[in-house]
Amino acid sequence: MKYLSRKMLIVALGSMLGGSLAVAQTAVHNDTQAVQGQASPSADNTRMNRRDKGDTAQTPQAQSNAKSDRELLAAVRRTIVKDKSLSVYAHNIKILAQGGVVTLRGPVKSEDEKSKVETLAKSVAGVGSVDNKVDIKTN
Repeated sequence: MKYLSRKMLIVALGSMLGGSLAVAQTAVHNDTQAVQGQASPSADNTRMNRRDKGDTAQTPQAQSNAKSDRELLAAVRRTIVKDKSLSVYAHNIKILAQGGVVTLRGPVKSEDEKSKVETLAKSVAGVGSVDNKVDIKTN
């Protein structure tokens, strides 16, 4: 019987300590954000989704499945990803290729990155023109 009550005591203490640890971690996280002057980032893409819902906006779902378009898209993606001076945002932009026209969409960190991504896309053999619809991410 003594063994059972010790075990229950250990489980109870462990539960209390675990709960205290979670509260302490949350408090530290909130204090860190307050000190840095940052609010929690908003994950709301409603405006972007509304914009992309229109039939004039090209989205990745509209990507042509023709072999030449897929190969052109892959070549543009390789060229952009190969440039290590670009941010992760720039490496992950949406690229569409159709009949030699490449459309770029998504956020990048600066105006310089926006121009650089367009220049890189234009440098790929087979690209006739680039429709640069890249957005600059703001905080």
